[in-house]
Amino acid sequence: MKYLLPGIAALALSGCFGEGDKIYTGDELMAAQALLAKITSECRNNPGALRQTPNCQNAEAAHWKLWLRTTPGG
Repeated sequence: MKYLLPGIAALALSGCFGEGDKIYTGDELMAAQALLAKITSECRNNPGALRQTPNCQNAEAAHWKLWLRTTPGG
């Protein structure tokens, strides 16, 4: 009986985190530039809600790393 409530909570929360909520690393985003552009666009269109999310932070870091690689002397 004491495991019933935590079990119900775990089941309820498991439905909240699907494949759409995958957190991408900076390296993954640098390798998939279409995905990087999509996430960057979403983050810039809704900065109040998304700015502090891991995907937005990783996308911003990946964007800057790619930019530094393409600039002369970078």
